[in-house]
Amino acid sequence: MAKDLEIVSVSPEYTKETAAALGVLLQAGDYLCLHGDLGAGKTTFVQGLADGLGVEDEYITSPSFALVNQYAGRLTLYHIDLYRLRGPDDMDAIGFAEYPGRGVAAVEWPERAGDWLPAERLDIFIEYDGENGRKIVFRASGDRYEALLEGLCNNCRR
Repeated sequence: MAKDLEIVSVSPEYTKETAAALGVLLQAGDYLCLHGDLGAGKTTFVQGLADGLGVEDEYITSPSFALVNQYAGRLTLYHIDLYRLRGPDDMDAIGFAEYPGRGVAAVEWPERAGDWLPAERLDIFIEYDGENGRKIVFRASGDRYEALLEGLCNNCRR
């Protein structure tokens, strides 16, 4: 049974702060799926994850054309953007099954992956809530991710 946590972010900075709190808790092999419309704040969220993982690269950008950006930190962060893929048949061509390995995968547009997604993961839904506000819903599937949400509840403002 999935467990949810909802946070309302009032600014991009707060979104990054929330994501950084999550990034501190991540472990090798963690898998995050980022859902939301274009411009909802998925890449902003990944910038915060990178901060929490100790990534020093200041240019965390959407990998829309590269498909995968890799950043070195406490754990390697693989920022994967599936927006330009036609569907699940393209997944093998980009080596999708290799991620996250000993790093962390943050996947934008995960619905394009179909059955390639692991059953146990953390889904993050980001929706507009006013001009700068966002509603962020975290949905944990699996014991590891339920524990991760418990840790996030204890480490960030709600």
